[in-house]
Amino acid sequence: MSNPFFETWTTPFGLPPFDRIQAEHFPPAFDHGMAENIAEIAAITGNSDAPTFANTIEAMERSGRFLNRVGGVFWNLNSSNTTDALETIARDYAPKFAQHSMRIALDPALFARVAELYERRDTLDLAPDQLRLLERQHLGFVRSGALLPPDAKARMTAITERLATLHTLFGQNVLHDEKDWQLVLEESDLAGLPDFARNAAAQAAKERGQEGKYVITLARSSVEPFLTFSARRDLRQVAYEAWIRRGEHEGEHDNRPLIREIVALRTEQAKLMGYASYADFKLDDSMAKDTSAVERLLLQVWGPAKEKAAAERAELQDCARAEGMNEPIAPWDWRYYAEKVRQAKYDIDEAEVKPYFVLENMVRAAFDTAGRLFGLAFTERPDLPVYHPDVRVYEVTEKDGRHVGLFLHDNFARSSKRSGAWMSSYRDQETFDGAVSPIIVNNNNFSKGEPTLLSFDDAETLFHEFGHFLHGCLSNVRYPSQSGTSVRRDFVELPSQIYEHWLAVPETLSTYARHHQTGEPIPQDLLRRLLAARNFNQGFGTVEYTAAALLDLEFHTRSDAADTDVAAFERSVLDKIGMPAEIAVRHRPTHFQHLFAGSGYAAGYYAYLWAEVLDADGFEAFLETGNPFDPDLAAKLKTIYSSGDTRDPMELYTAFRGREPRIEALLKHRGLTQSLGDA
Repeated sequence: MSNPFFETWTTPFGLPPFDRIQAEHFPPAFDHGMAENIAEIAAITGNSDAPTFANTIEAMERSGRFLNRVGGVFWNLNSSNTTDALETIARDYAPKFAQHSMRIALDPALFARVAELYERRDTLDLAPDQLRLLERQHLGFVRSGALLPPDAKARMTAITERLATLHTLFGQNVLHDEKDWQLVLEESDLAGLPDFARNAAAQAAKERGQEGKYVITLARSSVEPFLTFSARRDLRQVAYEAWIRRGEHEGEHDNRPLIREIVALRTEQAKLMGYASYADFKLDDSMAKDTSAVERLLLQVWGPAKEKAAAERAELQDCARAEGMNEPIAPWDWRYYAEKVRQAKYDIDEAEVKPYFVLENMVRAAFDTAGRLFGLAFTERPDLPVYHPDVRVYEVTEKDGRHVGLFLHDNFARSSKRSGAWMSSYRDQETFDGAVSPIIVNNNNFSKGEPTLLSFDDAETLFHEFGHFLHGCLSNVRYPSQSGTSVRRDFVELPSQIYEHWLAVPETLSTYARHHQTGEPIPQDLLRRLLAARNFNQGFGTVEYTAAALLDLEFHTRSDAADTDVAAFERSVLDKIGMPAEIAVRHRPTHFQHLFAGSGYAAGYYAYLWAEVLDADGFEAFLETGNPFDPDLAAKLKTIYSSGDTRDPMELYTAFRGREPRIEALLKHRGLTQSLGDA
């Protein structure tokens, strides 16, 4: 069979021909792509003409296109629908890609050309996006080690290669534990589980060869409803402990030794670059700028969150005692009794709400909101190729029919898919050498049902990832390096998190929250109670998140990270910050993929809270107008989505809001203002 990567794709819109791509096609394509990329760089550095923006920076933007196309397909498939063969290739090629990237980043002749242009940047008569591209490219070289002496450059390369291997292994170990574990239940074990949870467990059992039984998996969409509704405390404990111990089992899939090595190598990397810690290095290129700013934000929330969580715990304990459970609330009890307290306080039951949150309707709500705000339309294209039957493809157009891009929606959990929810791309938007439209994918891990019913949190996740999609799809930039989500980590969550707010707009819920059997809209009284309960259990939610962000910061502010005992370090950090015993950190280190399956969110998990300051304050602007779809504000917000990395993030935000953000809206949104006032 011929290799599709060496052919011109004739599929509509340049979508990958998934039906023809096999695992064995990737290694020769990768090898060719890296060799071609090195030849492209050699042509730039071998140019006898003096450096210009066109023959250096723009030439770099043109380089690596073949490799990027192959990599875009591979890494998406490896995350969404992996196989043993793909995992083997990932392990083999991760260090090769790292070596390849460092070879370019540390090429002295290439950096010399970039540095010369950087020194003359004020005389080059560059457009604003070009000037920013030059400045960011120069900074990227410097932060990769281009100014280091030869021996330090060699060590940086070795560290980068080793980290690539460790990150890959870490993610594969988590996936192994999630695939390997299941809790098989009989009908007699289902006490307390509502119909939607039973149906999802039956579907999971069928998919895992246990038809006629019920299966709980370690997908969040499976285990969280079980912890919320199961009346079997013993089974809740079994499921909970398996969930929090992913990656923590002795043997070849143990992530603890990987974490020790990752943290030590990152610390060494930072010191080579002249920083005291990895967090100092990482945050130097962020909106936050330094660790003190991040710590200040996290601690500003931590105290009020703990106080609110303590009040919540007291309510849960009272509820448990009333039901005859006199033991202290344990972590596997919290969600169970929280749901009972929520029912009592707000007369609202998740089992009553969920039938109104049909996946199809929530997707339509996300689409139609994008239509009202940004003028987009979505048309399903079942004729286009997909990599798995679960995936649905939509063509995105302007209201006048102009093609914008493709949206792939992959919503269901399966054993071949990593956990969590994320946005990625098969192709990024650019106009450099002609218009290139984006191909974006959203991955969720919902439990499949007939129909699939979502919790309110699930629906928020769908809107969140759709916000990331919009950031990629609405991109309107010239150069690929500045496209879509190629922005600073503590800004990239603003477009996703602000979009969540439109789910809770009463008009949205009144229109799209419809009962899966009758089609009737959610009753206004139930809607009122649902929205009134939104701040319920926010102490718990804020504590588990903020603890994870503080743990991340502690891991990466150490100046000496050798021989870290991961479990002991975790305990010491949580003891230091006064972590409530009844609440576990949202992601324990051994399955904290944001931190250790890659470096993107390392010393950067705070970014969700940083961006929440922006998104809460930003959505307040819409509320102040009295119209959540205010067209003038929507047009300004669209500029944030479309600008990519062509402008400074705070400049973009203040152009939208008219001022810098304030934290008060975040505290109000999380229901922490009263605790803050009492603290």
